[in-house]
Amino acid sequence: MTGEGADHGEDRSGVVRRDRFSGGPARGFMSSLAADERIFAADLAVDRAHVVMLAERGIVTDGVAGEILAALDDVESAGHGSLPDGEDVHEAIETAVVERVGPDGGKMHTARSRNDEVAACIRYRLREDLLNAIEATIALREALVAVAEAHVDTVMPGYTHLQPAQPTTVAHFLLSYESAFARDTARLLDAYDRANRSPLGAAAFAGTPFDVDRERTAELLGFDGVVSNSMDASAGRDFLAESTAALATHATTLSGLAEDLVIFANRGFVDLADEYSSTSSIMPQKVNPDTLELVRAVAGDAVGGLSGLLTTLKGLPRAYNRDLQRATPHAWDAVDAVSEATAVVAGAVTTAEWPAETLEAAAGEGFSTATGVADALAMAGVPFRTAHEVLAAAAERAQGETPDLETLDAVAADVLGESLFAHVSRERVEAALDPVESVASRDSLGGPAPSAVADQLDGADASLAADRASYDGRTDALDDAAESLQAEVDTYA
Repeated sequence: MTGEGADHGEDRSGVVRRDRFSGGPARGFMSSLAADERIFAADLAVDRAHVVMLAERGIVTDGVAGEILAALDDVESAGHGSLPDGEDVHEAIETAVVERVGPDGGKMHTARSRNDEVAACIRYRLREDLLNAIEATIALREALVAVAEAHVDTVMPGYTHLQPAQPTTVAHFLLSYESAFARDTARLLDAYDRANRSPLGAAAFAGTPFDVDRERTAELLGFDGVVSNSMDASAGRDFLAESTAALATHATTLSGLAEDLVIFANRGFVDLADEYSSTSSIMPQKVNPDTLELVRAVAGDAVGGLSGLLTTLKGLPRAYNRDLQRATPHAWDAVDAVSEATAVVAGAVTTAEWPAETLEAAAGEGFSTATGVADALAMAGVPFRTAHEVLAAAAERAQGETPDLETLDAVAADVLGESLFAHVSRERVEAALDPVESVASRDSLGGPAPSAVADQLDGADASLAADRASYDGRTDALDDAAESLQAEVDTYA
């Protein structure tokens, strides 16, 4: 994935560089050929589009273009492992073409540099990887919605600071993550759109005197347009930073869900399927949520990769610097690991069991319905801060457990100077103390009440449909471009 000095074969090894700078340990240190296997197919596509454009513009003859394109087909059939030694995949492919075609094979590199070539290859491959990540997030969201639909009425404890806070439902809990993952999807779609611009034709950084058609190569490769400034096109890697940042953000959200599931499994609130657990090598009774623990670690890797990438980029002057060879692997590692972790979490969510009786029994622990009683008093005209004082005193007197009506009434008399039931009925207080009734009362927009959750499910379905359509549209566009490019290549056969 190197660049620099590649315009018209300048500073090339093998056939195209001959013997200059060909020895010493630095050659191996600088080589990215093995790692470039990831962009082997991308480079072949970029080569084909460039050669077709050169022929269309009369820069090379149709006959030479046909020979080069046929040689590229042969190189593709032989595979990356059959490439000759070289500093990178771009050089190795060109060397292989020259070996097959003769000197005219070197015309494939007319009007370009490895700088714009590698930038085009990275963008070409990254957009495929981003689409895979986007599809994984959509599948995860679909899994969360499906489980939520089955648990609209399943009451469970809700927490802040890992302390019992207020009752909620499994559906409300899962949809809280679905909405966060929807934002992750949007960020990845945005990153895709900015990555899907062609730098090809920018050459080393200062353009070319040849009459090239940059828009044509962009069209042939399925890019949405070009990066207009040639220096920015060859040097810019902010699309890598944006994509890795979106992936790191998504991984952080994944880690939060994984952590919640690990804690819930520990408390008996969720039963993870055996496929997403493992046993101990020494303790036969143990069932460990190992896959979800690894998901948490992936977030650390992704954030570390983003930090490494930004640190590499932050000190680079324009236009091209070899440091960039070390930048791209951070994005590859992140997109692979985060996409895999997303699929794992989707599977864990889909196959998990939520024990309704256990969850409902725990939903009222720690006097989690205290806010409901305070709200009832406030609705009856007691200032909320005064109502809060009543319930705080009751919680202290009951030592963190749910107080009975007599305790509540006695505390109210101390704080308010009159009976609790002078403000609210016994029935209203009893309902507020019941976790199921407490949840049902919280029917504000986005709340856990079944009616509010039904609206959230409708919104999630609509958002998923829109994002699925966006994903399909981008995928179809790339497929159509690949077919069009192949059709153009076939005309030179």
